[in-house]
Amino acid sequence: MFSKILIANRGEIAVRIIRACKEMGVATVAVYSEADQNALHAALADQSYCIGGPEASESYLNENQIISTAILAGAQAIHPGYGFLSENAHFARLCRKNGLVFIGPDPESMERLSDKAILKELIRNTGLSVIPGTKAVASVEEAKKAAERIGYPVMLKACAGGGGRGIRLIRTADDLEEAYLQATAEAISAFGDGSVYLEKYIFPARHVELQILADEHGNAVCLGDRDCSLQRRNQKLIEETPSPAVNQEQRSRIMALAVEAVKKIGYVGAGTLEFLLDREGNFWFMEMNVRLQVEHCVTEMLTGIDLVKWQIRIAAGIPLNFTQKEIRMQGSAIECRINAASCGTLGMLHVPGGPSVRFDTCLIAGTAVSPYYDPLLGKLIVYAKTREETLRKLRASLCELVIDGISTNIEEQLRIVEDERFTSGNYDLTFMGNR
Repeated sequence: MFSKILIANRGEIAVRIIRACKEMGVATVAVYSEADQNALHAALADQSYCIGGPEASESYLNENQIISTAILAGAQAIHPGYGFLSENAHFARLCRKNGLVFIGPDPESMERLSDKAILKELIRNTGLSVIPGTKAVASVEEAKKAAERIGYPVMLKACAGGGGRGIRLIRTADDLEEAYLQATAEAISAFGDGSVYLEKYIFPARHVELQILADEHGNAVCLGDRDCSLQRRNQKLIEETPSPAVNQEQRSRIMALAVEAVKKIGYVGAGTLEFLLDREGNFWFMEMNVRLQVEHCVTEMLTGIDLVKWQIRIAAGIPLNFTQKEIRMQGSAIECRINAASCGTLGMLHVPGGPSVRFDTCLIAGTAVSPYYDPLLGKLIVYAKTREETLRKLRASLCELVIDGISTNIEEQLRIVEDERFTSGNYDLTFMGNR
């Protein structure tokens, strides 16, 4: 096991990783930007280093500075969290070159799986159904021919995409050229890679994902499904497990297929397979995230399994010590993402409590919310034995949560969880009107 880990991230996920390390008896090293010099993660870590200016490119994306800091601090491994460098094969290879363990898949796996069009070919060979689509299309003309072959409407997506960036819905041929230019430009800006591909638009549909853990000894388990259909402009707002749209027979079948798929492609680490679930109950594979997901917390609440700790153990070569049959998946857990709607300084914070209520956050009194980073302030997660009880607990917790001095989406989240479409479980990707 590692004795010291550097966390190459910020915000609530950096705090989350530091806490897991402390519980494991592992020393931590935090890095922070000039904008985050008073941040909670910098205060909680055993060592903290400023690595650059407020822009992410000057700090949290500065690969050489992060590697140098890890070596200086005597860390053996680097945990990238999510976002930033978490799916960067070049950074993972740089870690290896400098004798550091990247807590995530190896760079070869990331390169092989990062191109979503190529990944679909691999997954298709495992027995899972894949949304009809293309590999990377090199021009508008090629995209037009492919769209005619697939049939409109189609989705145009960035091959190196994530977080809802580089995605366009194209309903007719007249919309394609402008959408292609917009998507490629956005992909270059967000990922440094402008390649895009097309896939059939499945409508109506729900966004359901499966959480996987796999070790280097050939063991793999699925920790259930999460419904992530509550989205605005492809950005998730609320996640829950299990999905109210999936029955037990469907769940058992798709989980078994997912485990076998992960074994066949030789994946090691924590990963998420994402699907569209159509009205006939068919699962269509979309993509795989080779990192920790923002919404991992609901799976932890449902199963009692700490995903961050298992990421670290797997990276250290420790095998999984439980089997699929031993995983408990009873009850219901729901997460609301609490986002900032303005910049400012936190005046007062009151966090709801009670059994099975969790608020993962980086907020403390005096925290300054800047425009440089993602607006996520925290994640409110609740668990109960039934979905109905979970919903009551979630409403009460949202009413109790107070974040003063910064405009947030708390009221909007409360309206969503009180909406009959959500309470009944009868919702899909059109809920927020973004399709």
